[in-house]
Amino acid sequence: MKEVIRTIEELVSIPSPTGSTKEAITYVEKRLVSEGITYRKLEKGAILATLPGASTRTRLLTAHVDTLGAMVKEILPTGRLRLSQLGGYAWTAIEGENCLIHKMDGQTISGTIVFHHSSVHTSRETNKTERSADNIEVRLDIRSTTAEETRVAGIEVGDIVTFDPRFLYTETGFVKSRHLDDKASVALLLELIKEWKTIELPHTVQILISNYEEVGFGGNAGFTEEVAEYIAVDMGALGDGQHSDEFTVSICAKDGSGPYDLALRHQLTRLAQRNSIPYKVDIYPFYSSDASAAVSAGHDVRHGLFGPGIESSHSYERTHETSLQATYDLLHAYVKEPMVDEDTV
Repeated sequence: MKEVIRTIEELVSIPSPTGSTKEAITYVEKRLVSEGITYRKLEKGAILATLPGASTRTRLLTAHVDTLGAMVKEILPTGRLRLSQLGGYAWTAIEGENCLIHKMDGQTISGTIVFHHSSVHTSRETNKTERSADNIEVRLDIRSTTAEETRVAGIEVGDIVTFDPRFLYTETGFVKSRHLDDKASVALLLELIKEWKTIELPHTVQILISNYEEVGFGGNAGFTEEVAEYIAVDMGALGDGQHSDEFTVSICAKDGSGPYDLALRHQLTRLAQRNSIPYKVDIYPFYSSDASAAVSAGHDVRHGLFGPGIESSHSYERTHETSLQATYDLLHAYVKEPMVDEDTV
């Protein structure tokens, strides 16, 4: 897991909110080139890599490199910024976070995301006001008290805003960071490629590193007609009423888009049982994936979803190295197995 966790750290340190993923995609390209993996870049900016197998009937594995972020919506008379969200999250999840504003010239200016009435010494609103787009703002680390001064510094509406990931790997095996959704899964696939290129695969495997998943259409196009099984490698959702945890691989039976393919899900659970891989089957109530986006777009594929259990999704997230290992092991077992029979249920 040391290599996987090192790759996670490298990935989360690269800002890549939805709509601004070029640098992260370049990182993926360099890793594929270093391993001698054939790939092509799609028009949306995603990467589709191919590992040939004995059969051209193809499996597709996808993970997304795009993350949550924001965009400058308004420059306030005070010189501070109002934000528009990239991806879905609660405003409370980013309050107090350090951030970077990415200007059009490629330079950045740092700041902090704060509640407008953040000082308890000057306002009675601090503890009783719901956070919203109307009262969360960016306090810039420049001398600016007017909109004009902020614009002179080169900031404008439409500039991308990214959040400090605050990556930490603890002695007890926990990985804490923003953007583990879904850079933990990207890291797993990049490390597994090293093994997969050295073995005979029963089916060709395509790996799609998508870049618009957080807004719902990252993996809905670009792969070949030979794809019969489509697996989204994405986070398991933890919380009240959930079965998943931070120490197992989470296999999704159903999410907000509907049920995943039953035969494929049963194959995954049998593989986990046979290989003594710790797993949990779960339902994610407020969730959809690139696999469900592909099916919604009309692709005739069996679709599935599994991945590491991620605590505090779309906030300051956490998982454990045992969950990463379990996901790694299930992915490795899956690509070496023949596809499920069409009539299996």
